[in-house]
Amino acid sequence: MAEWIECKISDIGTVVGGATPSTKNPENYENGTIAWITPKDLSIFTGRYIQRGERNITEIGLKSCSTQLLPKDTVLFSSRAPIGYVAIVANEVCTNQGFKSVVPNENTDPLFLYYLLKYNKDKIEGMGSGTTFKEVSGNTMKNIVVSVPTDKKVQERISSILSSIDDKIEENERINNNLEQQAVLLFKKCFIDLDSTSNNMVDTQFGLIPDKFRLLKNGELPLVVTDYVANGSFASLKANVTLYQEPNYAYFIRNTDLKSGTFEVFVDKHSYDFLSKSTLHGGEIIISNVGDVGSVFLCPKLNKPMTLGNNIIMLRPEQDTMRYYLYIWFKWLYGQSLIQGITGGSAQPKFNKTDFKNLQIFLPPNDLLEQFHQIVKPMFELIDENNVESQTLTITRDTLLPRLMSGELDVSNIEI
Repeated sequence: MAEWIECKISDIGTVVGGATPSTKNPENYENGTIAWITPKDLSIFTGRYIQRGERNITEIGLKSCSTQLLPKDTVLFSSRAPIGYVAIVANEVCTNQGFKSVVPNENTDPLFLYYLLKYNKDKIEGMGSGTTFKEVSGNTMKNIVVSVPTDKKVQERISSILSSIDDKIEENERINNNLEQQAVLLFKKCFIDLDSTSNNMVDTQFGLIPDKFRLLKNGELPLVVTDYVANGSFASLKANVTLYQEPNYAYFIRNTDLKSGTFEVFVDKHSYDFLSKSTLHGGEIIISNVGDVGSVFLCPKLNKPMTLGNNIIMLRPEQDTMRYYLYIWFKWLYGQSLIQGITGGSAQPKFNKTDFKNLQIFLPPNDLLEQFHQIVKPMFELIDENNVESQTLTITRDTLLPRLMSGELDVSNIEI
């Protein structure tokens, strides 16, 4: 039986904060080559190892503030807005002030530390303080008490078990991304990169398109467009819809869940029935219309009933042959620029259903739609299968995590 001890996080690694170079000085950012990561970068990150964020900084920017370069295998932990994003750096990076990262010492396995912080996320979050938003200070992070095996090989065995599951989840994601890119390339070949010298072309806002293509508004398509607020007034929604953080009758599907691939908010049977106008069955096109405007997803098929969350709209084509055409249109091509064109709001970007229904698209003849659908359908079916497998693997990993990280499961005799 492996020996476990209680210790502080500062006993197994060095806690390091970050900072933000002044945005008023362009020299801090322009043509920067130093990876600089913020909690926002981790909000859309689904893997374990991160290389860079949305922005880089320069050497001047690095020296202008208290951020510092973190070595490879440092474990990032977001300490505010929100608390609890975790990732391992694959190369040298620095961060803003939204992190209390941990550089593991020589007796601590970096992967084990990653899973240890994920396991203790709720505990660490509970130690946060603040009125506007909760934050974990550097001193608090250093003094968090955790249990760890004294033998580094035991740490490596634990991380190996959990990592083997995450390896497969990440492999599925790579396969899915590749399949989707193939479908996008096929879309462009079939409907975009056409012979513009043909006599059968007409000039449109999208450029020259074949005259047999139809120009239609979204509201004219055989398509259901709905959202959460279609179910009633804000008062009635508040009175009839209860959200749960623990498993219940149905999933409440949000933009953040679709981005992360983890579905953690639920509604009871009464709430689900009340939200009948936005029930999800899987395969619907979901578009974020508030905040993170323009994120587009195909709704996965999960192991419980599902209902649409707030700040997103749902498109359900009446013709199955339109499903993947519309998904690619809105996610990758003209759809993104059209959505940005109807987006307003100074404090928070947003667009409404009415403006969306007035957007114009071009639609190929039914025979071409059918041909395209039949080619890409197996690709998206494989994506669905991979997503279902990854969901099962996620449940398995999350079930094993507390048992392994508490020492309940003895791994001292497992060979790796």
